[in-house]
Amino acid sequence: MQPEYRSLLEAVQHNCLIADARHAGDFTLCTYLMKMRELYRWEQRLALDAPLSNEAVGQWVREREQLWEAVEGRDYTPLPLADAHYDPFDSAAVNARLLDNGLVYSAGLGRGSAAHFFLADLEAVREYDGCRVLVAGREYARDLASPPAMTLGETIFVRRETFRRLLWERLQEWRWNRCDTPLGRAVARCGVPRDDVEGLLDRLVDGQIETLVLHELGEVAAGRGIEGDWQALLAGVAGSKAELLARAVRDNLADVLSTLPALLDEGRADRLHFYFSTFTPLRRQLFPCLWQGYQDWHERGDAAALRAAVAAGREHWRQVMDEALALYAGVGQGAARPLAELLEAARL
Repeated sequence: MQPEYRSLLEAVQHNCLIADARHAGDFTLCTYLMKMRELYRWEQRLALDAPLSNEAVGQWVREREQLWEAVEGRDYTPLPLADAHYDPFDSAAVNARLLDNGLVYSAGLGRGSAAHFFLADLEAVREYDGCRVLVAGREYARDLASPPAMTLGETIFVRRETFRRLLWERLQEWRWNRCDTPLGRAVARCGVPRDDVEGLLDRLVDGQIETLVLHELGEVAAGRGIEGDWQALLAGVAGSKAELLARAVRDNLADVLSTLPALLDEGRADRLHFYFSTFTPLRRQLFPCLWQGYQDWHERGDAAALRAAVAAGREHWRQVMDEALALYAGVGQGAARPLAELLEAARL
């Protein structure tokens, strides 16, 4: 990174530390330990398959937790750029100064209203249906959670390095079990020997980044035309079961609007199998007819039920979002329990 951005990098990483200090405890113990090992590997710039010393990782975790205790109560720091300082959540203003110089920055709120920040090399800029897609390469600052893609307004951020690390973990888990799963089916259609893990990883990353973009485009489409503030609803029930259900509902709508129609029309079996490898148990619980449609397509090669589920989902999940917003508008901060009941009953 250019020396003139060193102060910016330090400020972004400082804000990542504060975000982690406030929200690392939101993870289950198992997830927390996995993410800490992955963050350690990233900070040390170790290869994905490099063996880790339990003693070294343990010492690093203890030191990091002590550092979190020291910064947890601090405010997020403004970002220095040239002769000005910027609000750390004003990604648009910061990127107006960075993109032409090959860097990209993002800040936003994720699950549980947890803040996320990253600073990375800018790999590509694309335009899709009125949305700008910024593809990030090597990351210089990041937090513990590090989602692989996110949308702010009509700007989509895709993080190649984070996505590659996520896929590595999932490939490792699959290689240990070798079960007949959607991920295994996607791997079988990659045209790369199963033991060539680096080759598989490269092929999956290159092929599936477009699927990430399709989902984020669906997120943008899902937000158009709704009456109410969905982000306010999520913030109002942050950390509850209702938040998880609400996010799953919107993910379902995004994918029937954008991701699945494109994958079905494209006819790429590997990408469709990979999509269903990311279909979480909660989303499967809410949208069983979509999962059954996938099983029919996989077992018999007939996509009719899958296409029918996609078509039915467009109206259904939009209506569910509208009903959730109306409930939240009427109940406000006490909406978590009735909202969870509404969304759990909205199975399709």
